[in-house]
Amino acid sequence: MLFLMIIAALALLLLGHSYWPSSTFVHEAFENIGVILIIVCIVGRTWCSLYIGGRKKATLVDIGPYSIMRNPLYTFSFLGAFGVGLQFGAMMTGLLAFLAAYGVFLFIVLREEQFLADKFGAEYNAYLARVPRFWPKISLWSSPDVIEVYPGRVWRTFYDALVFLVSIPLLEFIEQWQDAGIIPVYYYLY
Repeated sequence: MLFLMIIAALALLLLGHSYWPSSTFVHEAFENIGVILIIVCIVGRTWCSLYIGGRKKATLVDIGPYSIMRNPLYTFSFLGAFGVGLQFGAMMTGLLAFLAAYGVFLFIVLREEQFLADKFGAEYNAYLARVPRFWPKISLWSSPDVIEVYPGRVWRTFYDALVFLVSIPLLEFIEQWQDAGIIPVYYYLY
């Protein structure tokens, strides 16, 4: 279902173009900010996997990025989705991509929270009360000097996050076809 929603959204976006022409400062600035956010997403998701990779359902992870927010992997995915949306050269598509990712992951988070509450009980409830869901509370930072890392999990998260990079050449290709008149443009996005 999610895959079909993504395909439908991309099909709809194919018919629209940034209000700002492709070579303008504003258009390029949105795209460049998007690239930076995609890189932050990839690095952030990989960093989070150092702490949670291989442990997600076995133990309550409340160290490192998980000490300052409960869902840092998803938060970095929101940034990546926003960055992908900005590849259209418009703020509106960035915001729509962010909101779509937020909606999808919120549904997943609510299910995960129920699972973790059932599995870890009072310990998880205390964690819920102390640590925010998505917005980091830096003052809570806590990390041991040494952590056990599962390299295979870290690499898998890194490779999965690289999918965000695919948006860059794909959307540049679409933009070129729109600019050449091969793909018609029916509306403009700010």
